[in-house]
Amino acid sequence: MLANDPTAAALLEAVPCYPVPSMGRSPGLDALRSSRAGHGVAVGADGVMLILRRPWLALDAPLAPPFAAHLPYGSIGDPKAELRCGRVPGEHLAAVLDHFRAALPNEAAAFILWNEATAEFTVHFPQIDEATPTRLVYRSPACEPGWHVVCDMHSHGRGPAYFSATDDADDAHATKISLVVGRLDHPAGPVMAARLCAGGMFLAVPRSPFSGDSPCSLTSPSATSFPPPSTIAGSGSSSWDAVEMALRC
Repeated sequence: MLANDPTAAALLEAVPCYPVPSMGRSPGLDALRSSRAGHGVAVGADGVMLILRRPWLALDAPLAPPFAAHLPYGSIGDPKAELRCGRVPGEHLAAVLDHFRAALPNEAAAFILWNEATAEFTVHFPQIDEATPTRLVYRSPACEPGWHVVCDMHSHGRGPAYFSATDDADDAHATKISLVVGRLDHPAGPVMAARLCAGGMFLAVPRSPFSGDSPCSLTSPSATSFPPPSTIAGSGSSSWDAVEMALRC
């Protein structure tokens, strides 16, 4: 028993922690890595790794650097972020940009959904409760069984593309690719800020999740970073505060 409190025990069972063996394999860790959905933590001699799986995403993200103490554990392995669903067809991005431009000067929103059974992508334009050139309130979709939110997108109209404090709060407990599109009427074309939200972390996405030639310029990944390690793994160190990884498709 991991805890004598039933609620705590259930939480620990839902997000298990696996020491990586120095020899052989860990059946529990292998099962998590190959699962349809789930998440847990791997602890190795070279650090701590979040293992997160969703039908559309396979993510291995480091949470802490190697320990100073000697541990009789194996390696946590290399970080990765794999789009199990594949890249989103470029025509969906074009449709979203058309919608955003039509909403000028106000901000607007869109979601990219993916169907696990059919591998189909679709664009969902959500209900808007309030839209101005500087403020947007919209509702997340209630997905039917088998459908998953892959991208949560909104525009900043003619302004720059960046993640606000409101965006940070909204994205903190979600697993999705979050994108902000700005400068929609700029002669050089719009710009897009992107990040992968997972496990309470914001991971840089230096490559567009959309296929084909993107009409948007992707802003510097340095604008998207991990929260301080103290908010992730209980560490007081802030010597590393960003991990960049390309979405592999």
